[in-house]
Amino acid sequence: MNAGQSMSAPSSNFLFIQSKMQSRKIAFSVTGFCILSMFLFQSCITYKNAAYFQDFSDTAKPQIAKTIPFATPVIQVDDILTITIQTIDNDISGLLNSSNSINGSNTSLPVSGSATAAGTPTQQLVNGYLVDKDGIVELPFIGKVKLAGLTTSEAKEKIRKEAEKQFNNPLINVRFANFKITVLGEVNRPASYISPNEKVNVFDALGMAGDVTIFGKKENILLLRDTLGDKKMIRLNLNSKEIVTSPYFYLQPNDIVYVEPNKYKIASVDAVRNRNITIAVSAMSLLIVILSRFR
Repeated sequence: MNAGQSMSAPSSNFLFIQSKMQSRKIAFSVTGFCILSMFLFQSCITYKNAAYFQDFSDTAKPQIAKTIPFATPVIQVDDILTITIQTIDNDISGLLNSSNSINGSNTSLPVSGSATAAGTPTQQLVNGYLVDKDGIVELPFIGKVKLAGLTTSEAKEKIRKEAEKQFNNPLINVRFANFKITVLGEVNRPASYISPNEKVNVFDALGMAGDVTIFGKKENILLLRDTLGDKKMIRLNLNSKEIVTSPYFYLQPNDIVYVEPNKYKIASVDAVRNRNITIAVSAMSLLIVILSRFR
């Protein structure tokens, strides 16, 4: 072996070691980058929008917000009403109320959800008198009564006047059987819910649906409301205490509340894919280290 050959061998070994160290350094760098990216992705999901009433300090003195007066909802076409008529004659009362179904046809309308359900919403049947396209309901022994455009209290008095023509001192009760609120989007239990009372606000609706998830945009809630055959679209900000002063704080029958997903929701949908990519890249990096060691 000459001097040139003896000098080239250590040089080759040095280059080989240097190349292996660089490969290993690159592999560890890629792996570290993948792991860091995964942690950064998790940290991107902040909780800054998780709380309601963010502009109300938790150390502030109690404040009073003057809410918009509650507007009693009026009866509309296609509403379903529970109407009971009680008289001094129990047999007559039984006949009057035995037809408390969809205009006496002994049928029911299915509606998903129940405001009284503690768990997931269930399918239930709504019985009552359907307000026809002319705004009229037809009652046994009383006949047709136009109720569209009236509140339940006004409808109660109108039916009482008609019932007094046939019975002495009748007791009348009128309620919405289909005070339905639909909650969709980023809530825990999206569904249609029947409220047991007429005074329902947006927080009541979200409570029925199990509250907004951490991926819901509380500052940009969409409310869809039927108004004379049209759909009115309103944006609500639940992060502001001014929500209680909004004229749309209280809901109307058949309102739809939609909670829009935030940008992190889309990212979370791809979390599994990102995780698999991270695992694949890490495996490749490990393979590079192993190959460089046996090279």
